[in-house]
Amino acid sequence: MTTLLVKMMDDFAICQLQQLLNAKNQFPEVVLLKTTTTSTNDDMREIAQKGISTGLVCSAQQTQGRGQHQRQWVSPEGNVYLSTLIQSKTALDGRLALEVALNILQIPSLQGLNLQVKWPNDLYSPQGKWGGILVEPLCVNQAIVGVGINLNTPPVENADQPITSLHRLGLHQIERLSLIAELYTAIQQAAQWFEHGSYNLAERFNHHAIWLNQQVEFEHAQGKLQGRFQGISNDGAVIIKTDQAQQFYQGRLRLAEI
Repeated sequence: MTTLLVKMMDDFAICQLQQLLNAKNQFPEVVLLKTTTTSTNDDMREIAQKGISTGLVCSAQQTQGRGQHQRQWVSPEGNVYLSTLIQSKTALDGRLALEVALNILQIPSLQGLNLQVKWPNDLYSPQGKWGGILVEPLCVNQAIVGVGINLNTPPVENADQPITSLHRLGLHQIERLSLIAELYTAIQQAAQWFEHGSYNLAERFNHHAIWLNQQVEFEHAQGKLQGRFQGISNDGAVIIKTDQAQQFYQGRLRLAEI
């Protein structure tokens, strides 16, 4: 395929995506669709440094994708990896990632699937993780929000948790550009929820939370503990019940081995 034809196809796809976004009253200043990149969050950081306040970068592959705490995010070709910018008058905190997860569950393409969320930033299901969210603050009121979605299950060796995909969960007809537009819109809506104080966050999150009222292992800065996962509080803290209820704002949650 000639370089010119590839460029024409790319330009057509970007034009289609912009039309889908505009139909949702979303008008990002920059829209980039890439076949491969190191990290869409890094691409978005470069765009933000030029003074641009709204944008969308999406790639079919990442060579240096990362998750929370700089853990590698396996990003093979064919899935959706995107990043955008969030502006907030309210100082950003961990509730933003929770709002992003909740808003993604509501997008039209994903209705009818049994999808859940895992504190603090995973898109989950009873079969395992199908996506993740990475919020990287640029300043107290601005952040890059990156989302990775497994359309197909990536080949992950020695995974520390089950990995699945939207295809395996029953989504066989995926219109890629529509999904990207819906994800971008969901992230912007999440920012609005956050801006307005994340009203009723605990009830909304706990309704979709995996492992609610189950025995979990929680790894935090001071060590590990086991207890019953009682959901989250309205300020986004995870609640683990041992002999008493304890709250944490950072850490890692996994199902306890029985």
